[in-house]
Amino acid sequence: MEPLTVFLGGRDLEMAEIARLLAGRPGVAVCDHGPAWGVRASAYLPELRAALAAGRRAVLVELADDLPADLPRDRLTWVDHHGPLAGANRPTSLEQVFALLGRPAGEWTRDRELVAANDRGHIAGLLRAGATAAEVRDIRARDRRAQGVTADEEASGQEAAAAAESHLGGRLTVVRLPHARTAVATDFLHPALGGPGYENLVALCPGETVFFGSGAAVAALRAAHPDGWYGGELPARGFWGVGRPLPLPDLLRTLEPAL
Repeated sequence: MEPLTVFLGGRDLEMAEIARLLAGRPGVAVCDHGPAWGVRASAYLPELRAALAAGRRAVLVELADDLPADLPRDRLTWVDHHGPLAGANRPTSLEQVFALLGRPAGEWTRDRELVAANDRGHIAGLLRAGATAAEVRDIRARDRRAQGVTADEEASGQEAAAAAESHLGGRLTVVRLPHARTAVATDFLHPALGGPGYENLVALCPGETVFFGSGAAVAALRAAHPDGWYGGELPARGFWGVGRPLPLPDLLRTLEPAL
C-alpha cells in the first residue's frame, strides 16, 4: 500500500474510531486538528501540501472540498457518507477507511459495526443492528463524549426535551436548545433512552436549525434551503441542517406538505 496521510474531519464517535483504526499502521500518518463539524479541507492546507510534496496520498475524511485548483486531484482520496453520498445502503466513513486499509474481515468487530450503525442511523440504526439497551446507552454516551458535549449541555438538553412542543397534529416535535449540541435532544427524547419518542424533530439552536426524520421532509428542506447539510438513511429517513436560525412558522409551511 502506498504511504498515506489521513486528514480527519469533525469529531464524533465514528471519527474517534477511525483515528483508533489508523493509529500505528505502517505507512499511515494521521493529521487531526480535532475540528468541529463542517470543517473544510483548506483547514489542513499546509499539512496537505507537505504530504503531497513527500509523495504521499492524501485521504480526506468528511472534509468539504474547498481546495485550490493547483493541487493534484489524482493524489487525493475523499471519504464521506453525507450529502450526495448519504444513503441507507452507502458505506459509512468508518467502513470506507477499513476497506481502504485492506483490513481483514476478522478485525471488523461488533463494536465497529455498532459505531457505523449509529453514525448512519442513530438509535434506530443501532436497534436494527441488534444492539441491546445497554449497548445503545453506551454507544450514544460515547458519541456525545466524543463530540465534546459537557455535563451542563446534557442537563440543558434534558430540560429542552422535557419542554418539547408538538406541531402539525403531533407529526412534528420542536425543541429549543441554548446550544447546538442536538444529540442531547435526539437522545433524551428517544424511547430507547427513556424519552417519549418523536416522529420528526426540529431543533432550534442559537446559530443553526436542524431537522431529523422523514426523507421527504429532508428533500423539502433541501429544496427550500439548498445551502444546508444533510445525511442519514435516505431516502427513507435522515437529517438536515443549516447554519442559521429559521423562523418556526416558515419551517412549518415547508414541512407540512411533506409530513
